[in-house]
Amino acid sequence: MQFEQIKFERKGRVAVMTFNRPEKRNALNKAVRMEMDQVQRMAAEDDSIGCLVITGEGEKAFAAGSDLNEFGKMSPLEAYGFLDTMAQRLYTRFEELDLPVISLINGLCLGAGNEIALASDIRIASDNARFGQPEINLGIIPGSGATQRLTRLVGPGKARELIFSGAIIDAQEALRIGLVNQVVPQAELMETGLKLAAQISEKSAFALKMAKRALRLSQETGLTAGLAFEALAETAAFCHPDKQEGVAAFFEKRKPEFNK
Repeated sequence: MQFEQIKFERKGRVAVMTFNRPEKRNALNKAVRMEMDQVQRMAAEDDSIGCLVITGEGEKAFAAGSDLNEFGKMSPLEAYGFLDTMAQRLYTRFEELDLPVISLINGLCLGAGNEIALASDIRIASDNARFGQPEINLGIIPGSGATQRLTRLVGPGKARELIFSGAIIDAQEALRIGLVNQVVPQAELMETGLKLAAQISEKSAFALKMAKRALRLSQETGLTAGLAFEALAETAAFCHPDKQEGVAAFFEKRKPEFNK
């Protein structure tokens, strides 16, 4: 499949999607979002993909938000339709994928770019990364998930501070507040991310699916319902051939060969 606004490549069981508008700091326009939708559908349907990695071309930006040449000209009704279909629903699909999603954040990660990172399972930042939700400076608010996901990730107080002020924070502050999992030198970002993605992609695809669904549910329901689903998910894993293989490999002191 050919793309124009993103790059897509495979590295074994790892798929890498790269926003490819470096001259625009990888700002997200409609074309980028349409191609992102295609990648999501591909990842959902292709069992040979074990992990999806998202990053931005160049060292200056992961994604510096929505392209205001498009977004800034929308009417209120057009903006609502856009947010519903090409923003909130599109980013939520990263959470709904039954495989782990890792964002490798290089340079600016602002607005909609940060909201994509927030919808990922794991975030690794380069030491030159910068994060923020600057929408308030335009007289609007984050509309693609930040008011919900940022709050769950860093807590209501810090989320309010970042969204109300529109402040941009550096990678070390993002690590301190729990916005990212780790910070590495820019030159090591891709290597670090791909190494982790490769490790994850070798695990049982079924177990990863069950774990991700249970973890997502933990953000959306109470403890009792979450524990009930966890027990059912574990029971389903016990029924899967990968459980038999994993236990056998443990006792035979070998690497398991899970169904991919």
